[in-house]
Amino acid sequence: MQNHETELEAAERRIRNLPRCGAAKLASMEQSYLELLQAIGEDPQREGLLKTPSRAARAFEFLTNGYRQSLDDVVNGAIFESDTSEIILVKDIELYSMCEHHLLPFIGRAHVAYIPQGKVIGLSKVARLVDVFARRLQIQENLTMQIADALMKTLHPAGVGVVVEAKHLCMMMRGVEKQNSSMTTSCLLGSFKEDARTRSEFFSLLKE
Repeated sequence: MQNHETELEAAERRIRNLPRCGAAKLASMEQSYLELLQAIGEDPQREGLLKTPSRAARAFEFLTNGYRQSLDDVVNGAIFESDTSEIILVKDIELYSMCEHHLLPFIGRAHVAYIPQGKVIGLSKVARLVDVFARRLQIQENLTMQIADALMKTLHPAGVGVVVEAKHLCMMMRGVEKQNSSMTTSCLLGSFKEDARTRSEFFSLLKE
């Protein structure tokens, strides 16, 4: 009888398989969170905070796991021969990243397109490629370019187009506190940048 894992079991398996920081680095992060709690005037020994430094360290390890992954690890050979030469677009890839200026999250979606030149990449690998760079301390502008550059280097397609839309908690929770603001960035390479018709088709597909 075939055993089918649930979505939760699949997620837990992926988390278990992520590269770890190592015990020494995790302990160092835990100590830093302990000192942070003390610095803001909290009592790390009160019941609700007893395990918080440990939990926070493990959470931060997960949120920054992109530092411990490479493109080769993510792609893992999932590149296939194909004769298609039309735009391939993967829309609405959820992303969660951390602002490198304030260590607060920004949350949004990535839309990734490319035009193959003899090779295509596995669908899930596009989403994982986004995660590799999102799970690092970032600014959205650089994240958008890194995704596009990585796909270009991996597949050598005729062109790549990436659009990222995100809300930034560093703007929503602090500073100007604008709750409904969002940011859109794009990076166009190859034919997406050089050919107006290709570029127009890409942006039309995003609106569908």
